[in-house]
Amino acid sequence: MSDQTPRAGLPLVLLAGDHPDDTNWLRNLLEPAGYAVLREPSGRYALERARGTEPDVVIVDAELPDMAGVELCRLLRADPRVSSSTPLLLAFREHASRDQRTAALRAGAWECIAPPHEADEILLKIGAYVRAKLDADRARAEGLLDPLTGLYNRQGLARRARELGSQAFREHGALACVVLALDVETPASASESAGQVVVRCVHALKSSARLSDVVGRLSPTEFAVLAPGTDAAGARRLAERLASTVQASAGAAPASAPAPDSASQPQPPLRVRCGYEAVANVGYAPIEPVDLLVRASTALRTGRAEGANWLRRFDDGATATPS
Repeated sequence: MSDQTPRAGLPLVLLAGDHPDDTNWLRNLLEPAGYAVLREPSGRYALERARGTEPDVVIVDAELPDMAGVELCRLLRADPRVSSSTPLLLAFREHASRDQRTAALRAGAWECIAPPHEADEILLKIGAYVRAKLDADRARAEGLLDPLTGLYNRQGLARRARELGSQAFREHGALACVVLALDVETPASASESAGQVVVRCVHALKSSARLSDVVGRLSPTEFAVLAPGTDAAGARRLAERLASTVQASAGAAPASAPAPDSASQPQPPLRVRCGYEAVANVGYAPIEPVDLLVRASTALRTGRAEGANWLRRFDDGATATPS
């Protein structure tokens, strides 16, 4: 059923590629697992099909006859007719280098598929991505998503925080929140606006967050990540990883790197600041889940610095009015 209209109720996978050997094994993997599969041989046709069918996941061959696979990812992610919550996967025929994977993430891909192929792992990842996409579709219908980025808005973050808080309370689990502020200083190039830098950072944030994390937008340049099962030490590591990935997407130095000498080096396109708060056991130390968001946001401005000013934890002794 690779070129037919999918049966109702099945998650839809769109495969973009003209090499049967490279697409048939994915079709033979996905269809028995309960997915409907459509295949388009070129980037142009795949883009048109994605606009009209609203697939639940798109898998793109890295080498298409009319364009590079990474370019199709970029076109799909920039097209307003393709949901920003649609998972994009880039499939390589051979081992993918670090530069190739980084380019894919910058273009909006969520994942790279490269040999050796682990069928169970691929199915588990695609299943998780599709569930996340369907959840986002429902949230968008309920007005819980930011229309520009596809991330949860403030209302959506509050609802998801309450849901995660209730689960953590029942399980006596940990819960953390990391808030990232993007300080855009200079466009990465003369042809790129500050808004485009932020959009690329959003793509990197989506791809680097864990599948269990909830990512939302608090303001045009501030984003929150709710992290279940994460204590303070884990929240610090999460903040470091997110900041490093986001800065790399904009061509900036890692967050842990010293600030450049402004007299001898150009300023980076942005700096990332992080604030966080975490509760090790919500059952023993209950907290209003929305307060976790407020505390992490407050930490950006008045929190206790942890080794560098860019990373701060909420300080009970400080007072501030969060934005």
